[in-house]
Amino acid sequence: MGLKLSVWMSGMTGDGSASSSSALKTLAVPTSSRLSVMLHSSPIGSGDTRSHWSTSCCSPNFLMSPCREEVIRMPVEQSSDGVRADKGIDSGLHIWEVLWSPAHRGSHAAVGVSTANCPLQASGYNALLGGDPQSWGWELGTNQLWHGGRSLGRYPKVNTQTQCVGGGRPETGLNTPGSAVEIPECILLVLDADAGTLGYVVNGCFLGAAFEDLPQGVKLFPAVSSVRGGATIRLRYLNGTTRDPPALMALCSLTVRRSLGPQRKNLTNTLPLPPVLQQYLLPNQ
Repeated sequence: MGLKLSVWMSGMTGDGSASSSSALKTLAVPTSSRLSVMLHSSPIGSGDTRSHWSTSCCSPNFLMSPCREEVIRMPVEQSSDGVRADKGIDSGLHIWEVLWSPAHRGSHAAVGVSTANCPLQASGYNALLGGDPQSWGWELGTNQLWHGGRSLGRYPKVNTQTQCVGGGRPETGLNTPGSAVEIPECILLVLDADAGTLGYVVNGCFLGAAFEDLPQGVKLFPAVSSVRGGATIRLRYLNGTTRDPPALMALCSLTVRRSLGPQRKNLTNTLPLPPVLQQYLLPNQ
């Protein structure tokens, strides 16, 4: 049930209504060419082990699906519970998709990354992810960033100059610095282990680096924490690349796809290109 990244990018380039109607457009920031190419690429096939939650690094209050891509928090009171992915990364730029319905979040729902030493269960209700020096969490309900047991402020930040991933025009209705932005079900985690940053893509817009100065050479794992009984959270690894700059072919195809816009599926076969290149430019390639 992982959402295809190509569908996400349709929203980013104006193909869908989710991105165009989102107030988050006004909070988006420009993306690097390296990230733009990844966001316009097809996700890897399903079943990759990097989409698995860890069976050993998981609170006992989570139930795991047989495919290990979904966890469900049991209805346990006065407990904050976390789970991290089975595979961590210490180099490259990587993107994961987290599906978590707003109706099933409750309070203290946090999404982010952790080292292998992050605690995964605590008494009471709190943002467990980000509650210690080994984890970094974005609390979705309040938009607060947490690390080392303290709040680092709200995310996304209000920008005076904004840009959507697909280059769309910013909208009016910018949220005030004191208000929380409603975060939809699907969230993309963008972890750049080479630069030591973690950011998020929501409704087709990259919201910038939420955390910087992440530890270098240390494996970091996508992670979540929850206090709500019945919360169902899915994970899917979408794409990754090394620190090398994008290939010229990838940059050229990105430019062509952006130029063709939402009708590129119907217009690609009209380009004066060999069939193999036309196929390469299709949205699902």
